[in-house]
Amino acid sequence: MNDISKTLTDMTVFERSSLIETVADALEATADAAGDEGDVRFVANSLFVANTIRGLSGDLAPGDIKAAEVLLEQGIMLVQQFSNRGRQGAVLN
Repeated sequence: MNDISKTLTDMTVFERSSLIETVADALEATADAAGDEGDVRFVANSLFVANTIRGLSGDLAPGDIKAAEVLLEQGIMLVQQFSNRGRQGAVLN
């Protein structure tokens, strides 16, 4: 856990693929949870981002790295936004 963070450029193809898979899996789990709550829009957004992220190849061209970083950031933000929903309600009460 104390390893220095790497950029996508610094990662190996395996590390990059693992990160892509992890974020996409988290988005799909979030979509399932949002579906249980009846939030159809959040389900669609999470699945769209997950599928787009899965479409990234492990060996990205240099020009594709920035796009991949943005997609991964957006995916992580969606997961975080959903996980913070329950906390926000608790804080307001």
